[in-house]
Amino acid sequence: MRAMTKLLSIPLLLSVAAPALAHPGHDLPGAGFVAGLAHPMLGLDHLLAMLIVGVWAAQLGGKARALVPLSFMAVMAIGAGLAAYGLAPPQIEAGIAVSLLLLGLLAMAALRVPLAPAMLLVGVFALFHGAAHGLGLPTLAHPGLFALGFLMSTAALHAIGVALGSVSLATSPLVARIGGFITVVAGLVCAFA
Repeated sequence: MRAMTKLLSIPLLLSVAAPALAHPGHDLPGAGFVAGLAHPMLGLDHLLAMLIVGVWAAQLGGKARALVPLSFMAVMAIGAGLAAYGLAPPQIEAGIAVSLLLLGLLAMAALRVPLAPAMLLVGVFALFHGAAHGLGLPTLAHPGLFALGFLMSTAALHAIGVALGSVSLATSPLVARIGGFITVVAGLVCAFA
């Protein structure tokens, strides 16, 4: 467990570390990577969605613990690529709000669905989150490095969510239900703000 904690802390620590530059105009080769690492952490909507995907995956158990988060990441990368080239889905913010509402409810209810529909559902939501990432690409950032950064942060957040979901299953389902409730509230705020 200690090794897992150390492994998960690396991307999180990297995401908060930023270079100190005395003068503007620096174009660091890794700037896109750092921006990508930070992007999912800076928006509460993305942060909660990625954590709750991991929690729900843990609740589903078995292969879903890995495949549900992986399907989210794969479709998120596709959504980011499409958005970066001007092919973003409509109503991105509404899609993100709905993702928070439904994923939060699924975790609150610990609803078990078959693997394929679970992967499809998180994939649909990931398209909107990915599009938001693709549209958030900083001007001077390298798109590939930016994508690598946000995928690493997403993987870390999913892993933390799976760990939280696993702890909840082992100790008290209340932990996952509280996380789901917080996510639902965030979805309502996003929908009506």
